[in-house]
Amino acid sequence: MIDRPIALVTGASSGFGLHASLALVKSGYYVIASMRNLQKREELDKLANAHMVDQYIEIMQMDVTNPADIARTVSSVVARHKRIDLLVNNAGYASGGFVEEVAAEDWRSLFEANVFGLIEVTRAVLPTMRSQRSGHILNMSSISGRIGFPGLAPYAASKHAVEGFSESLRLEMLPYGVHVVLIEPGSYRTAIWDKGLTQFQERSASPYAAQNNWLRARVESIREKAPAPDEVIEAIVHAATVARPRLRYPVGRGVKWTIAAKNLLPWKWIEALVTRQMKS
Repeated sequence: MIDRPIALVTGASSGFGLHASLALVKSGYYVIASMRNLQKREELDKLANAHMVDQYIEIMQMDVTNPADIARTVSSVVARHKRIDLLVNNAGYASGGFVEEVAAEDWRSLFEANVFGLIEVTRAVLPTMRSQRSGHILNMSSISGRIGFPGLAPYAASKHAVEGFSESLRLEMLPYGVHVVLIEPGSYRTAIWDKGLTQFQERSASPYAAQNNWLRARVESIREKAPAPDEVIEAIVHAATVARPRLRYPVGRGVKWTIAAKNLLPWKWIEALVTRQMKS
């Protein structure tokens, strides 16, 4: 039996999930790094070998939108390791587009991955954590889970759902010694920029053409200036290793200011600021 706490990380093939898997191993965990497509494991394998921690990382296939995958993976982990001490719900993706122009199937696909998949993986590990009366569940949210931005309604809606789910679950599980945490990053340099945020949904002769052009330019500018995700990984490791983590960990340039502005300023001021920027 592995003499380390057991962590299950979803979406570990890239971005936060990949870097968090390595960092958690270095902080003392044995990590089950799950990903939808095992053909994308090469980068994690290479980094694990380079850092000489490959003996503490186990890569498993799991599509969070497939209930059979979830049941198989979680039952295998529990059968072999007898416990799960940490769940990092990182799997998901971002997509852009104005509400009217985003197809119904695209809304559903996003929610299947970002919301229902996260919920199902969490539900699968809860009996084990409840029985052992300990555990940490880290849900990857976003600044978009605290405030909606034009052209990002699907992503913002999915992250707002994660926020509400996590608040309720935290209150349910605290009596059992299980701590639910929200990690709320701003913009960082990860593969999320390549997986959907630049693929805005747009019809020909779109009435939102001007806004789409503004949003594309804005996203491109953010992508070019976004820092490496070191701060986010530090927040994940801290929340995973501290005995009593906070509910929320907002991380990134301007994130705390944005949240404070939404909480303190009249909403009409925020509307005026955003609409003025979109016209510039």
